Amino acid sequence: MTFTWSRLMSAATASYGVYALADPRHLGRALTDNEPEQAGFDLLARTYGARDLTVSALGLLGRSPRTVTTAMLIRIACDVSDGLLLAARAEDEQTRTKVLGVTFGWGALNALALLQDRRAARLTARP
Repeated sequence: MTFTWSRLMSAATASYGVYALADPRHLGRALTDNEPEQAGFDLLARTYGARDLTVSALGLLGRSPRTVTTAMLIRIACDVSDGLLLAARAEDEQTRTKVLGVTFGWGALNALALLQDRRAARLTARP
Protein backbone atom coordinates (compact mmCIF):
# COMPACT_ATOMS: atom_id res chain seq x y z
CA MET A 1 0.00 0.00 0.00
CA THR A 2 1.60 3.21 -1.10
CA PHE A 3 -1.12 5.89 -1.35
CA THR A 4 1.49 8.08 -3.04
CA TRP A 5 -0.75 11.03 -3.88
CA SER A 6 -2.29 11.15 -0.42
CA ARG A 7 1.14 11.07 1.17
CA LEU A 8 2.33 13.83 -1.14
CA MET A 9 -0.63 16.01 -0.15
CA SER A 10 0.02 15.17 3.51
CA ALA A 11 3.61 16.34 3.12
CA ALA A 12 2.47 19.56 1.47
CA THR A 13 -0.08 20.15 4.23
CA ALA A 14 2.61 19.52 6.84
CA SER A 15 4.73 22.21 5.21
CA TYR A 16 1.82 24.63 5.59
CA GLY A 17 1.59 23.57 9.25
CA VAL A 18 5.21 24.55 9.77
CA TYR A 19 4.62 27.86 7.99
CA ALA A 20 1.52 28.58 10.09
CA LEU A 21 3.53 28.04 13.26
CA ALA A 22 6.49 30.09 12.02
CA ASP A 23 4.43 33.03 10.72
CA PRO A 24 1.00 32.93 12.34
CA ARG A 25 0.25 36.52 11.30
CA HIS A 26 -0.09 35.34 7.66
CA LEU A 27 -3.70 34.39 8.32
CA GLY A 28 -4.70 37.77 9.73
CA ARG A 29 -2.90 39.58 6.89
CA ALA A 30 -4.85 37.52 4.38
CA LEU A 31 -8.18 38.36 5.99
CA THR A 32 -7.92 42.00 7.04
CA ASP A 33 -5.89 45.17 6.69
CA ASN A 34 -6.71 46.09 10.30
CA GLU A 35 -3.47 45.33 12.21
CA PRO A 36 -5.02 44.98 15.69
CA GLU A 37 -7.58 42.57 14.23
CA GLN A 38 -4.82 40.60 12.47
CA ALA A 39 -3.36 39.68 15.85
CA GLY A 40 -6.64 38.01 16.74
CA PHE A 41 -6.00 35.38 14.08
CA ASP A 42 -2.56 34.38 15.40
CA LEU A 43 -3.87 31.75 17.81
CA LEU A 44 -6.11 30.32 15.11
CA ALA A 45 -3.16 30.05 12.72
CA ARG A 46 -1.10 28.28 15.38
CA THR A 47 -3.99 25.91 15.99
CA TYR A 48 -4.19 25.20 12.26
CA GLY A 49 -0.44 24.55 12.23
CA ALA A 50 -0.56 22.06 15.08
CA ARG A 51 -3.63 20.34 13.68
CA ASP A 52 -2.19 20.11 10.18
CA LEU A 53 1.07 18.63 11.44
CA THR A 54 -0.82 16.04 13.47
CA VAL A 55 -3.19 14.98 10.69
CA SER A 56 -0.36 15.02 8.15
CA ALA A 57 1.73 12.74 10.35
CA LEU A 58 -1.09 10.19 10.24
CA GLY A 59 -1.31 10.54 6.46
CA LEU A 60 2.43 10.23 6.00
CA LEU A 61 3.23 7.54 8.53
CA GLY A 62 0.03 5.49 8.51
CA ARG A 63 0.68 1.89 7.55
CA SER A 64 -2.84 0.86 6.63
CA PRO A 65 -5.13 2.19 3.89
CA ARG A 66 -7.73 2.88 6.57
CA THR A 67 -5.38 5.17 8.54
CA VAL A 68 -4.31 7.16 5.48
CA THR A 69 -7.91 7.39 4.24
CA THR A 70 -9.10 8.61 7.63
CA ALA A 71 -6.36 11.25 7.76
CA MET A 72 -7.32 12.46 4.29
CA LEU A 73 -11.02 12.61 5.12
CA ILE A 74 -10.23 14.62 8.26
CA ARG A 75 -8.04 16.93 6.16
CA ILE A 76 -10.84 17.47 3.61
CA ALA A 77 -13.42 18.14 6.33
CA CYS A 78 -11.07 20.63 7.98
CA ASP A 79 -10.50 22.45 4.68
CA VAL A 80 -14.23 22.82 4.10
CA SER A 81 -14.98 23.95 7.65
CA ASP A 82 -12.00 26.35 7.65
CA GLY A 83 -13.25 27.88 4.43
CA LEU A 84 -16.77 28.39 5.70
CA LEU A 85 -15.67 29.85 9.03
CA LEU A 86 -13.00 32.15 7.57
CA ALA A 87 -15.21 33.31 4.70
CA ALA A 88 -17.78 34.44 7.25
CA ARG A 89 -15.11 36.71 8.79
CA ALA A 90 -13.83 38.13 5.50
CA GLU A 91 -14.12 41.90 5.18
CA ASP A 92 -15.14 41.96 1.52
CA GLU A 93 -16.24 39.77 -1.37
CA GLN A 94 -12.76 39.60 -2.92
CA THR A 95 -11.25 38.27 0.32
CA ARG A 96 -14.16 35.87 0.78
CA THR A 97 -13.65 34.51 -2.74
CA LYS A 98 -9.91 34.09 -2.13
CA VAL A 99 -10.48 32.27 1.17
CA LEU A 100 -13.03 29.91 -0.34
CA GLY A 101 -10.86 29.32 -3.41
CA VAL A 102 -7.81 28.38 -1.35
CA THR A 103 -9.56 26.22 1.24
CA PHE A 104 -12.02 24.48 -1.08
CA GLY A 105 -9.31 24.14 -3.73
CA TRP A 106 -6.97 22.46 -1.26
CA GLY A 107 -9.79 20.22 -0.10
CA ALA A 108 -10.54 19.27 -3.71
CA LEU A 109 -6.88 18.43 -4.37
CA ASN A 110 -6.86 16.23 -1.29
CA ALA A 111 -10.07 14.53 -2.43
CA LEU A 112 -8.65 13.88 -5.90
CA ALA A 113 -5.44 12.45 -4.40
CA LEU A 114 -7.42 10.14 -2.15
CA LEU A 115 -9.71 9.00 -4.97
CA GLN A 116 -6.74 8.26 -7.22
CA ASP A 117 -4.95 6.32 -4.51
CA ARG A 118 -8.03 4.29 -3.62
CA ARG A 119 -8.62 3.51 -7.29
CA ALA A 120 -5.02 2.36 -7.67
CA ALA A 121 -5.31 0.23 -4.52
CA ARG A 122 -8.45 -1.46 -5.87
CA LEU A 123 -6.77 -2.17 -9.20
CA THR A 124 -3.69 -3.73 -7.58
CA ALA A 125 -5.86 -5.80 -5.22
CA ARG A 126 -7.74 -7.48 -8.08
CA PRO A 127 -6.66 -11.05 -8.85
